[in-house]
Amino acid sequence: MQVSVEKTSELSRKMTVSLPEDMIQEKMEARYKALAREVKIDGFRPGKVPVRVVKKMYSDRVRGEITGDLIQSTYFQALQEQKLNPAGQPHINPTNEAVGFEYTAEFEVYPEVSLEGLSSLEIKKPHAVVEQADHDAMVTKLRDQKKEWNVVERASENGDRVTVHFSGVCEGENFTDGKVEHYPVEIGSEKMIPGFEDEVVGLEAGATKTFEITFPEDYGNDKLAGKVAEFDIEVLIVEASVLPEIDEDFIKAYGIEDGTTDSFNADVKTNMERELALGLKAKLKNSVMDALYEKIQITVPTSLVDQEIQNMMKPYEANARKQNMKLEDLDIPRDMFEGQAKRRVALGLLLGEIIKNNEIKVDDAKVRTTIEEMASSYESPEEVITWYYSDETRLNEIKQMDMEDQTVEWIVKQAQVTDENVSFDDVMDKESK
Repeated sequence: MQVSVEKTSELSRKMTVSLPEDMIQEKMEARYKALAREVKIDGFRPGKVPVRVVKKMYSDRVRGEITGDLIQSTYFQALQEQKLNPAGQPHINPTNEAVGFEYTAEFEVYPEVSLEGLSSLEIKKPHAVVEQADHDAMVTKLRDQKKEWNVVERASENGDRVTVHFSGVCEGENFTDGKVEHYPVEIGSEKMIPGFEDEVVGLEAGATKTFEITFPEDYGNDKLAGKVAEFDIEVLIVEASVLPEIDEDFIKAYGIEDGTTDSFNADVKTNMERELALGLKAKLKNSVMDALYEKIQITVPTSLVDQEIQNMMKPYEANARKQNMKLEDLDIPRDMFEGQAKRRVALGLLLGEIIKNNEIKVDDAKVRTTIEEMASSYESPEEVITWYYSDETRLNEIKQMDMEDQTVEWIVKQAQVTDENVSFDDVMDKESK
């Protein structure tokens, strides 16, 4: 076997593998003999077909099978000989040489990763505490979750819920499948397209209205994105919200068995502090990743970026299937994912190099602690812990998360770290985006 490698770009390689004809013929002869014992041909007893007859009838097929097998075996052997580490699958093409057999394999290799500059990374480490105002705001949110709606005989205001019939037309085409009936709109919730909820303010039950709204440029439906639509609405009911009192029933509904205000406030604060700790951890991790990606530039293999884009498009593909559509019908542009995909691949390569160079390994004790912390917010923590440990895939996800956390901790120790005081909302709003 002869192997030559051509560097066609920074990461692209073209490897040519040549195999002698006698190797091909030797393997073909063995295959002919095996076929002679297996094939059934009219005029010959089973297992008694002459090899010369098999050669005449099956030579093209046998040669194709043999060369296919040799490509599989010699490709990896050639990679080892040349000390090449391919990224992604190769494009293999036989060259149809008259003598012997030759093929080319074109592929990308992993880049060489230099970790110089880690000590000069500038990272902001956020610090925050749960203030009384944060606690009070959370209690208001919890009350809001259990609010009740009462019908009112007046014009609608911000915060009201208005039940409407509505229909929409864009460029002469109805896009709401006729009329949407008994649809609740909570004014100020920002769940409708921008401007819709504003148009409902000031209307009483029985009122009708026609108005125009421009859909956002980034709206999920390309047929409507950036276009003007006309809506017709009819108001059926106007309701105002009533927040519940923080009484024993309200408190017990949130799992506080003794129903006391002190226990409720303590539980709210404990949960907020736990969420804040997770938020601060995620915010620090984002800061580390941003600094790492900006500081250490590497060329990423296109094949790995393509794989990452495919992974990122899977939710869209699943959504298309639910709508009996093909992914192509959604006409999603590649550049919508490309930047994020490149970032993910680059960071994956950088973290992998850090893990390898510093022999960072999964810490089973930390994995257990992580799972216990995650389970603590559930009603039956032990069942959640068992759930994670009963499935290797789920457990590996936590192990991977723990490995990343350890790697982030290692990077922080090498970097130039500046403490930054932030508010509870700064952390939690960041995590919700």
